[in-house]
Amino acid sequence: MTKPQPMPALAAFIEASAGRNMTGAANMAVLLGVSGVVLSTVDPVFAAAGVWILALLWACLGFFVVEWTIRVQRAARTRRLASYLILGGGLLDTVSAVAVPVALVSGVPARTAWLWGAAWVLKVIPGVPGLRRLRRVMVVEARPLLSVLVLFLLVLFLGSVAEYALEHDAQPATFGTIPSAMWWAVVTLTTTGYGDVVPITPLGRLVAAMVMISGLGVFGLWTGILATSFATETRRENFLKTWELVGRVPFFATLGPSTIADVTEMLRTIDLPPRITIIRKGTPGDCMYFIAAGEVEVELPGKKVRLGEGAFFGEMALLGNSLRSANITTTTLSKLLVLDLVDFRVLMARHPDLVQSIDAEAQRRALENENRT
Repeated sequence: MTKPQPMPALAAFIEASAGRNMTGAANMAVLLGVSGVVLSTVDPVFAAAGVWILALLWACLGFFVVEWTIRVQRAARTRRLASYLILGGGLLDTVSAVAVPVALVSGVPARTAWLWGAAWVLKVIPGVPGLRRLRRVMVVEARPLLSVLVLFLLVLFLGSVAEYALEHDAQPATFGTIPSAMWWAVVTLTTTGYGDVVPITPLGRLVAAMVMISGLGVFGLWTGILATSFATETRRENFLKTWELVGRVPFFATLGPSTIADVTEMLRTIDLPPRITIIRKGTPGDCMYFIAAGEVEVELPGKKVRLGEGAFFGEMALLGNSLRSANITTTTLSKLLVLDLVDFRVLMARHPDLVQSIDAEAQRRALENENRT
């Protein structure tokens, strides 16, 4: 006798949750749960709707417990339970599921215990592409960032010692110890400037000016390192993605890496809104297109075909067929990569092997057209 299969929707949810993906339901639970935590700290709101807020929080907690249970079972089957429970996202899942119940059982007041629900917002981090990119930037630029951190700490310590030496007699309450002076140094270096601790001696103010200028330089270095590396990482990811798109074109697939790299560098990007006609049938063609994001619709005789991300069209213009054979329109907001015929001819001059590939592809297309007729 075969085992009854779970409902398709439930099976899909279990599979998505076990795969550590943030499902739509998980994102909604995070949004509602964090909103409930925030509202629970507002006394008038909690007094009026405390029961509903607690019900919402318990529902969100129940969801995360179910999600955690599914992942624990998957980890146990793959013999990775220990690493899942104590490392990375698994540890976050564990905290999200058990922190609030443990706090409640330990006797922590309910409204205080539910503050652990703020940790739920961390669950969305793995699904944010920009944060993954930033993590790679932090790893790649670890040494330069650490060097600037050391410079920051040196200025912090030396500035604190100098201000202690210059100001502790004039202001013993605020500069009476080096740790007290460090508070002033941190506030000054970060250009926050609360104004609660201010040097009053001439030399003390001179040191303060130097610390302020040093703070601007240190944070400028940090900003420059992160911005430059982040932009480089973005270009690298875009280049790799574009390389993959170019490599799917039949007459580019057999070429060497240097040729494909040249093609990738020649592409220009255009962003188009929905319902924009890109190509009209019968018009001269002077470029081909790659779909980096979005979707287009190709109007063929008797039918319409949709092409999504990763597809390409208009390549016949590069093969010698100057007239377009179909109408093509965007269906959604789309990002297209364009290879112009002029650039393509320059590319052919640089890479003679591309000419042979183009001739072979043109002959193959011509033979296909003859067979269709």
